[in-house]
Amino acid sequence: MKKHNFSAGPCILAPEVLQGAANAVENFAGMDLSLIEISHRDKKFVAVMDEAIALSKELMGLGADYEVLFLQGGASMQFCMVPYNLLKVGGKAGYTVTGTWAKKAAEEAKLFGDVAILGSSADKNFSYIPKGYTVGEELDYFHCTSNNTIFGTQMKDFPTTGTRLVCDMSSDIFSRQLDFTKFDLIYAGAQKNLGPAGATLVAVKKDILGQSGRPIPSMLDYQTHIDGESMFNTPPVFSVYTSLLTLRWMKDQGGLAAMERHNAEKAALLYAEIDRNSLFYGTASKEDRSDMNACFLLHDEAHSEQFNTLWKEAGIVGIAGHRSVGGYRASMYNALPLESVQVLVDVMQHLEKTI
Repeated sequence: MKKHNFSAGPCILAPEVLQGAANAVENFAGMDLSLIEISHRDKKFVAVMDEAIALSKELMGLGADYEVLFLQGGASMQFCMVPYNLLKVGGKAGYTVTGTWAKKAAEEAKLFGDVAILGSSADKNFSYIPKGYTVGEELDYFHCTSNNTIFGTQMKDFPTTGTRLVCDMSSDIFSRQLDFTKFDLIYAGAQKNLGPAGATLVAVKKDILGQSGRPIPSMLDYQTHIDGESMFNTPPVFSVYTSLLTLRWMKDQGGLAAMERHNAEKAALLYAEIDRNSLFYGTASKEDRSDMNACFLLHDEAHSEQFNTLWKEAGIVGIAGHRSVGGYRASMYNALPLESVQVLVDVMQHLEKTI
């Protein structure tokens, strides 16, 4: 049977997306050639890239003042590309540190200039989202991480800033409705909600570029990739194509409004059980709980062996918590059906009845 896949990433994809990707590996666009053996300059793949860019902009409601890119190197490459392109020589950037990846992003930026940590939740093992900080106009940009995969926290609101707003949306991109025009630069690794690992989505407002005052290596310059239409070098064709299939799927499902409703329903079901069940408790502050990644623990670890046996027998995979938190983490990305969450809830209830 198909597993109930709660993996944090690479993540579950819709069945029709998987089938479409598999078909393209065998025979792409009726060419009698595999997607992964044709030239990326072939007009049929160029059409794939063009449509993926256009659909990304459509779903986010972005206009002609933005460019969307499909790059390589993962979100981790963006940790240095952002300051390389946006942090001016002698300038200053602001960061919030809300988890492992947010901390890595801030540390990377320090290689390029002054970095102010405006808020951090490290004091409580990143179990909440810091609030009440001020983002000043003196900053070249402010960087935040919208969802913290490891610790299960999510920004529900974004600060009003007098400077450029940059966001790492790797683990909740396309999961909810936002005013994406508030952001000057968004980046996200594909392997959470968009497609397989290999591609990184970047949406950037064009007029913020070219002002850093420093020479930038070609591969790390956003303008290079804008000019090359995401094909300055050979793109990750399989990841881009599978991302296109996912973008089509999301649009067919009703767009981000439908994704948000579906994800909220799944999260509500699981968090209600975590709060009700006498054996479990959540690790994240309730007001900051992520709809994508629910982290929870057993009150008594003596029950872990029995619980692990039960969820494995139920066909559940990928819910072991990250070593930084322990316990369990159920990642509920767009393509995870509500039925899978119900199976997990049933297992939790069964455990409680047998203790």
